[in-house]
Amino acid sequence: MNNKWNASFQEVLDIVESLPEHQQDDLIDIIRRRRIDFKREILSENIKEARAEFARGEIRRGNANDLMKEIKE
Repeated sequence: MNNKWNASFQEVLDIVESLPEHQQDDLIDIIRRRRIDFKREILSENIKEARAEFARGEIRRGNANDLMKEIKE
């Protein structure tokens, strides 16, 4: 792990398994929400970048057929 804690995956699992069931469920919910938030942030950054590239004329709109025509040229 690349942080201040140096625990193996198995050690983390052992710790989680030692928690009461309701805390394990809470941990699962927290991790799931954080993963969703993380993915949402990445998607937002990708959208901003794509919009900026489009505004600079670096990308064009089109469908799959347009793309295939461009590739063949």
